[in-house]
Amino acid sequence: MITAVGGYVPKDVLSNADLEKLVDTNDEWIRTRTGISERRILRGEGLGTSDMALEAAKIVLAKRGIEASDLDMIIVATTTPDHVFPSTANILADKLGAGDCFGFDLQAACSGFLFALTTASKFVESGSHKKVLVVGGDKMSSIVNYEDRATCIIFGDGAGAVLLEPTEEDGIGIMDADLHSDGVGRTFLNMKAGGSAYPATAETVAAKEHYVFQEGAPVFKAAVKGMPESVKILLDRNELAVNDITWLVPHQANKRIIDGVGNYLGIDPERVCINIQKYGNTTSGTIPLCLWEWENQFKKGDNIMLTAFGGGFTWGSVWIRWGYNS
Repeated sequence: MITAVGGYVPKDVLSNADLEKLVDTNDEWIRTRTGISERRILRGEGLGTSDMALEAAKIVLAKRGIEASDLDMIIVATTTPDHVFPSTANILADKLGAGDCFGFDLQAACSGFLFALTTASKFVESGSHKKVLVVGGDKMSSIVNYEDRATCIIFGDGAGAVLLEPTEEDGIGIMDADLHSDGVGRTFLNMKAGGSAYPATAETVAAKEHYVFQEGAPVFKAAVKGMPESVKILLDRNELAVNDITWLVPHQANKRIIDGVGNYLGIDPERVCINIQKYGNTTSGTIPLCLWEWENQFKKGDNIMLTAFGGGFTWGSVWIRWGYNS
């Protein structure tokens, strides 16, 4: 079960008014199409995803009253690792003072946190690990082209973290998951260069192939179909109704996508956790940041449904029965 939640966003704000000075756009256009008013940007030489993950992890440890050395495992879901290698989880363990804690990075784009959470839960369920830190975070500003108005208005920087521990209480914790991936979507949302297929060269840099590319229409269509269908799979498999969902925590990609998912499911908008207006799309960070901000409204036993969609394509949902009162 999740026993503590933490989050971190950088202090520097990039508002819609700021973007108006960079590209041909305006506040009304951005808010109408995305629901975003501002996003946070991590500034400072040498600062990366691990630095945001570190701050989120510190909050988790403080809430739980444990030391970093008590951790058995760290999984970091990220699309923007500090380096190709070593892993950001490796770097985070060192910065946190967790010693030789076993850990690794997991890359599933915007679905990364759900993939990492489900993976971590299996280690806990097996009995092999008792305190697992799961982080979702991205420094999207490092791969965004601020001359491309189609993508630069969407993304921001941030990280969230949760601690997973075993529980002997029946009906509490991570109850079920439904996860998918289909490489057919890779052409619609990707970063072309920087990997082994297209290593960095002067030509790839000049062609701006180290930035996020997104073809909006097919991504939108797939997201508003994949996310609610995945939620429905979990509901049907566990004999639950939509009204049994206490809180829906969707990936914060675009307010229109969030609304589309909610409308498809027929869920009360007041039960949908949203913070995209403040932070934009932080990719792997959106769901844990929502959990962090909404935690004080969660009650023990609440049915919380997480759902996400990401590049690749990747998508899925996780059903949690919340384990504590804040």
